[in-house]
Order: sequence, then structure tokens, then C-alpha cells
Amino acid sequence: MTWLLDLTPDEWNAVRLSIKVATVAMIASLPPGILLALLLARGRFWGKTLLNGLVHLPLILPPVVTGYLLLLAFGRRGPAGVLLAEHFGIVLSFRWTGAALACGVMGFPLMVRAIRLSIEAVDRRMEAAAGTLGANPLWVFATITLPLILPGLIAGAILSFAKAMGEFGATITFVSNIPNETQTLPSAIYTFTQVPGGDEGALRLTLISIAISMVALVASEVLARRVGRRMDIE
Repeated sequence: MTWLLDLTPDEWNAVRLSIKVATVAMIASLPPGILLALLLARGRFWGKTLLNGLVHLPLILPPVVTGYLLLLAFGRRGPAGVLLAEHFGIVLSFRWTGAALACGVMGFPLMVRAIRLSIEAVDRRMEAAAGTLGANPLWVFATITLPLILPGLIAGAILSFAKAMGEFGATITFVSNIPNETQTLPSAIYTFTQVPGGDEGALRLTLISIAISMVALVASEVLARRVGRRMDIE
């Protein structure tokens, strides 16, 4: 079984890049994820159903379609891509940052849904009681709502991370499959399956990918349970 750890430098780079991309995608998705989840859970406005559909659209669309839409919008000639490049010097297409964007978009619906369900489960009478004592809405959210939804927030974040670790279609369409730059674990596995004698490398990276995702999911469950027990004690 030592062959499992006998990775080439390119394979190690794919593992490190996947973890880096998934982590950045998860962290960057948290603030808008919380805001959108709060808006969908508590908001009463025209177009809410449409907004909810747009948020969950990446779950329904083929990943290649999502990647192509990102390429149209954030590519070197896309409107958002030109704006970012000219004014901020940020280039996303065919860069690891673009892979993080693609992975963040694909995992975003899972994050929003988990956080939204947690917000909807909060007893609003507790928030109302804090409001009657003079607390402003932001303080109520920070001290009452946020601690109560923490298990759902953790679950959503880890689900987003796990989804990012396994994303392939949107990533390869938007940023291609460039070794040491945009080649994540799924892309590296795909590359191995296309060359003679690549089965061993593909299996090795597949097992590593499964292990990382399982560790993330188990950690999510453990953290959510610990936070839940701590809240029950308090």
C-alpha cells in the first residue's frame, strides 16, 4: 500500500491545489451565502422564487454549461473579466483563482440551502425578545441568530468544500487542465484515464480524493454535534 503515498511532484501539486481551491472557494462563499440564505429565509419581496431558482441553478445545469457561462462572463473578453483585468489586474480564466470561482459557484447552492434551513428553524421569539431590550438588528443577528445557526453554517461550509474537491466539468471548461496551475484532483484523474498505463495513478488519486472528502464530511458532523451540545448546555 506504500504506492498510495508514492506520488509524483505533479500529483502532489494537484492534491495541494485542490485543497487550496476548495478552501478559498468555501471561505469566499460564506459571506454572500449567509446574506442570501437570510434573504431567502426571512425576505418577503417580489422575485423571491426567481432568486431562489437562480441560486440553485448550478445544481440543475450541466457543469459544463456553468463553466461556459463563467467563461463568457469572466473570460479575457467577457464583460466582468475585462473589468477585473483593466481596473484591478485580476485575471480569472485559466488561473487557479478561476478554478476557485467555478468551484465556489458549484458548491454555493449547497451552502445556501443548509444555512437557510438553519435560519428557518430559529425561534424568532428569541430575536424579538432581544429587540425589545433595545438591541439593533445587526447585534441581534450576531449574538442570537448566528450562534443558533452555527451547526447549519458549518455543515453548509463543509458541503461546499466537498463539492469543490470533486468539481470537474465547470472547472475544466473555465480554466482548462493546466498542470501546476489549474489541474485539480478530478482533472488529474481524468488525465491519467486518457493515457496508457495511467490506471494506477488514477486509482491513487481517486482514493486520496475520497479520503479528503470523507474527512471533511466527518469533521462537519463532529463539529456540528459539538456546537449543538454546547448550545444545549448554555
